[in-house]
Amino acid sequence: MEITVKEAEQLRLTAEEFELIKQKLGRTPNFTELCAFSAMWSEHCSYKNSIRWLKTLPREGKKMLVKAGEENAGLMDIGDGYGVVFKIESHNHPSAIEPFQGAATGVGGIHRDIFTMGARPIASLNSLRFGNLKEAKTRHLLGGVVHGIGHYGNCFGVPTVGGEIYFEECYHTNPLVNAMSVGIVKNGETISAIAKGEGNPVVFVGSATGKDGIGGASFASANITQESVEELPAVQVGDPFQEKKLLEACLEVIKTGAVVGMQDMGAAGIICSTAEMSAKGESGMRINLDKVPTRQKNMKAWELLLSESQERMLMVVEKGRENEVVKIFEKWDLPVATIGEVTNDGLLQFYMQGNLEAEIPAHELVLGGGAPQYERAYSEPSYLQKIKSFDPSSIEVPDDLKETAEQIISIPNIASKKWVAVQYDSTVGTANSSTNQPGDAAVMLVRETNKGIAVTTDCNSRYVFADPYKGAMIAVAEAARNIVCSGAQPLGVTNCLNFGNPYNPEVYYQFVHAIKGMGDACRKFDTPVTGGNVSFYNQNPEGAVYPTPTIGMVGLLENIKDKMTLDFKEEDDLIFLIGKSTDDINSSEYLHKLHNIEYSPVPKFDIDEEFLLQQKIAELIKKKLIVSAHDVSEGGLFVTLVESAFPNDLGFDVAATDYNIRKDAYWFGESQSRVVVSVKADKVNEFKKTLGNHPYEELGFVTKNSVEVDGMYWGNISEWKDKYDNAIGNLLSKSPEDALSSL
Repeated sequence: MEITVKEAEQLRLTAEEFELIKQKLGRTPNFTELCAFSAMWSEHCSYKNSIRWLKTLPREGKKMLVKAGEENAGLMDIGDGYGVVFKIESHNHPSAIEPFQGAATGVGGIHRDIFTMGARPIASLNSLRFGNLKEAKTRHLLGGVVHGIGHYGNCFGVPTVGGEIYFEECYHTNPLVNAMSVGIVKNGETISAIAKGEGNPVVFVGSATGKDGIGGASFASANITQESVEELPAVQVGDPFQEKKLLEACLEVIKTGAVVGMQDMGAAGIICSTAEMSAKGESGMRINLDKVPTRQKNMKAWELLLSESQERMLMVVEKGRENEVVKIFEKWDLPVATIGEVTNDGLLQFYMQGNLEAEIPAHELVLGGGAPQYERAYSEPSYLQKIKSFDPSSIEVPDDLKETAEQIISIPNIASKKWVAVQYDSTVGTANSSTNQPGDAAVMLVRETNKGIAVTTDCNSRYVFADPYKGAMIAVAEAARNIVCSGAQPLGVTNCLNFGNPYNPEVYYQFVHAIKGMGDACRKFDTPVTGGNVSFYNQNPEGAVYPTPTIGMVGLLENIKDKMTLDFKEEDDLIFLIGKSTDDINSSEYLHKLHNIEYSPVPKFDIDEEFLLQQKIAELIKKKLIVSAHDVSEGGLFVTLVESAFPNDLGFDVAATDYNIRKDAYWFGESQSRVVVSVKADKVNEFKKTLGNHPYEELGFVTKNSVEVDGMYWGNISEWKDKYDNAIGNLLSKSPEDALSSL
């Protein structure tokens, strides 16, 4: 029976794409072939609605060791013969349907992208978005996601060292779960995702294949609806202990030199890895699907091709050296099977019991090959007019600033995420140098050297909603600022671009302008984009989520001893604000959560000012003129001060220095390019001399434990810490520990 347009549309291919497939094959595809095109031409695999804009991002840099998008993850030189490998990806749709497995397999998948290149993962980060924490659905999603991340990471043995969590109404139906992994590899020991060498065997390694995850790539390329729960089989099931064995076996087998190429079987499973490896090597493969290890009987060809069962790799091995590979995987008690061989005709041929089930040119399936590329129409969102009409004078300055501050540090977006963090093992592997010395970015020790790697994830999606161009610039700038405040030099970026439906012109406007802003900022900070992923179709019944271009950034400390932390060190140290305070409450947590203002402009930001600030902070750290550095972000200046005071239970005595600025803007505004530092008294003169003409304010000094603002006593630091630490637990009507145990 001949395949019809209706069947193609049921597989989320358009009628036009169906015609294009027929042209490329010179015939009508059979069902198995159509399934292959459906997966590989999905948004998740082909980036068909985004690739033209992604190509405008800066993708080259002097420290890049592979081209952007060339391998499973970015690779940058850190000197001394080592490289850092890193990438961030989304697992939003699976987490919305089955939060535990959705999040867990997101963590597992991103780690595989790292070690499939020959690197050992040393750190995991995440960026999470949920709806209103008071709602039962949000608690269910939050509990499952956090448990999934903690379970997989803790069992796998890689520390979760950083991340961010936001709670906004627009993420109620569609949470965002972005996972990042960072690894270290010795130069010359990397492996490429390539198939070459006619006759070389193709080897399947790792967990046996089941029916979980079938159609996952296509599922991730559509809106979530009430019917999405029926697609639960599209959510994969992970096994972190199996992945730990796979990690060790893969790193061991790479050292033999017998492996030509290797790729994780992630999105779209076998069809993806065979197609991408073959296309990259300008080769083909002949695959016997009946030789694939399975855990379910009578799986059909299309099920074997599209299954996204976890903890699997595809390898091309030098002919005659198969036994070396097999012995290693048998030692680690992992399934291993030779399932085919490399050919030189560019065709993917899939057989079952000797019958040819599908024959497709590899090049026609992949991004950069035959996969379609679109540029969608876009138009300025109508809500931006509401943003432009906001009048800050309509907001009265509160009479009781202390009460306002107490409300602000209890906002879930700002309050301590301790109740999440304690579920994550941040110390396994003992490379995390930030466990008891918090900084704006986590700093990992590169064991083979004296170097440190600083890592962070950042994006304030409300800023991007208010101004997609400037908001995306701020996301890059804040990531770089966090890296610099930790004593490191920014190296490169990986991004996770979370947006709504690209066929909506207003959503596509957000996407296009965010890409432009990100690109301009990355060029300014010399942080090329090494890779990442795009996640469209993040919608709820009322519309799209906030545009959320999450930035994952890594930086390098030549000597980890030069690490800078955010905590005030001793009583009587002087406190300075580097940067300029402005009369600005736009898009602040104060304005949004306390005054319920949904539409206001992006906070003040000038990229040239930001660049100069970061240069100045780096110089101060290098000259050892400051003893702490913490950037001003959500919650404003007051939140920055208390967060610097908490670690050592110190207080502060500070006062506003500009009386022309409204007090709520001074203490709670979120204008950018500002950093709070503390300085020893005997270093103040040299500190000021080094600052030169750069704007700064002398705010006050560190106290034993009291908090005084503008000459008024605001209590003891322990009282503020209690509010900050327990805000979310109190919101859940339990202590953080009790709340955790019930999630």
